[in-house]
Amino acid sequence: MNDPGIPISILMAEDDPDDRLLAREAMAESRLANSLYFVEDGEELLDYLYRRNKYTQASSSPRPGLILLDLNMPKKDGREALKEIKADPNLRQIPVVVMTTSKADADIYRSYDLGANSFITKPVTFESLVEVMKALGKYWFEIVELPPAGVEDGYEHLPNQSPFSRG
Repeated sequence: MNDPGIPISILMAEDDPDDRLLAREAMAESRLANSLYFVEDGEELLDYLYRRNKYTQASSSPRPGLILLDLNMPKKDGREALKEIKADPNLRQIPVVVMTTSKADADIYRSYDLGANSFITKPVTFESLVEVMKALGKYWFEIVELPPAGVEDGYEHLPNQSPFSRG
């Protein structure tokens, strides 16, 4: 099991401020102790993961143990970001759960083809969102074994590569 003394950070890529607020409230309601961080589009998601621009400090941008990813976002959509994350040997082991309003078969197939670990259609009610958050927490933080975090800054480094290299 994962170390219960070290809460795993969740990074949510979501452009809708109302959905971000509901996600934060649903996490609190479901009693998940995990830290929740937000980015608003795919470009910001990759900046966070590569510690670029405003995310250079490890203390304010810890390596996530789980990414919740909306597909339809401005600048760089979730599909493009997912493709880049799963192509990078330093990032691809981070589980990515697509959480979107889409129910389209094409989006489901494409997400899994690009390496998504799960695909969830966003619940319509707050109560359903709380249940989804509880289930995500139980599955990802109690049942499955996640890769251990790196020693210094949370990033597992390949030999002779910085955490910012892209392959």
